Amino acid sequence: MTDWCLSERGRERIVAGLMQPWLSSVTAIWSSTERKALDTAEILADFLGMEVQERADLGENDRSSTGYLPRAEFEKTAHAFFANPDRSARGWAPARVEQGRIVSAFDEVRRLEPNGTPLIVSHGAVGALLLAHLLDQPISRDLDQLANGGGNWFSAFDPSPSWKVFDD
Repeated sequence: MTDWCLSERGRERIVAGLMQPWLSSVTAIWSSTERKALDTAEILADFLGMEVQERADLGENDRSSTGYLPRAEFEKTAHAFFANPDRSARGWAPARVEQGRIVSAFDEVRRLEPNGTPLIVSHGAVGALLLAHLLDQPISRDLDQLANGGGNWFSAFDPSPSWKVFDD
């Protein structure tokens, strides 16, 4: 299932995040087509007076083989996903395959917004895979979002060939 809504706590965190000074530089909002990401993107778009542009390839990693997993089982499977990026963990798409997808989606957004500052709303593991690419580091769970209930971001990067990421 990928169609769950943003929680009340998530909404509160996004609304609080609207005070981030870097939001004023955003020129476009791109979102995964999954409900929770769209809920987030719509809050941001309303605040910025923009439309959300949707891309299915910004979606969460393909975990359809297992569906919802209890927390402990999910964590064990997620560790395997990141630890063995070229192999499937319980039928999940391999991390390296998913990284290729998200990097291609990211590159396409950058191509479509060559002089702008697009904001991409996606998902935790997707962000970790993109961040590994941007930092030119191996795929690792060390780059996954904090275990703080979600709503994490890295806000800016230098799009030069050396890909530097700046975190607020």
